[in-house]
Amino acid sequence: MRHTGGIIYVLLLITICGATESGITGGTVARPHSRPYMASLQIQGQHVCGGMLIRQDYVLTAAHCKDCYQDFTVVLGAHNISKKEESQQKIQVKKYHVHPQYKSKEEYEYDIMLLKLEKKAKLNQYVKTIALAKENEEINANLNCDVAGWGKKTSSDEKVSDLLREAKEKIQFSFECKNIWGKFFNSQLMICTKFWQGGVCQGDSGGPLICDTRVQGITAFTFKEKCDNRKYPHVFTKVHYFLPWIKEVMRA
Repeated sequence: MRHTGGIIYVLLLITICGATESGITGGTVARPHSRPYMASLQIQGQHVCGGMLIRQDYVLTAAHCKDCYQDFTVVLGAHNISKKEESQQKIQVKKYHVHPQYKSKEEYEYDIMLLKLEKKAKLNQYVKTIALAKENEEINANLNCDVAGWGKKTSSDEKVSDLLREAKEKIQFSFECKNIWGKFFNSQLMICTKFWQGGVCQGDSGGPLICDTRVQGITAFTFKEKCDNRKYPHVFTKVHYFLPWIKEVMRA
């Protein structure tokens, strides 16, 4: 483990508010409406975080998205978030369920939140739910997975992407992530990935890491100064660990 870099690492992590500006760098534009579970969390029409529809009345996202903003509008069925597409459904949030062990800006663990919608989404060809990881499911290193979002296309971009973008990332061994991220990486609660031609960046926070058609991770943090620096694995909240909590909240 790199003992000398701990302070540097925390300064170079995406800050909590900066992470909510997180996007797909590199990658490609997704085929319109090919990912109908994707949600854009917006403030006054501006995209700030991603999320995914897991039930008609619940969206799963990252807890840190709530640190800097008060009330989201959830936009479903979107491809181009700069336009008023007929496919889009805009729904307000009835209740924010932040994981009770999440400590806001103090730590990066338990970075998960459920949004209870004011009304059920209308499921159709543009809006669908996505399945979550199975309980006690472990995914192997080197498995290719998908990420998607409306975040920045490059680290230097000033604004997020209008169009939904996607990329491939590969699961990395947890010990490698721990060696690089040190105390900020908890292998029980997190997954990390390596990447080549694109991946998550500012604006993609809360979006999904999808492996074998199921959500395995929620975009959490990357290297702050350059999200496409391949030396620093991207980190995701591990979904299967939180399945009991997710089910408990949705039963209520």
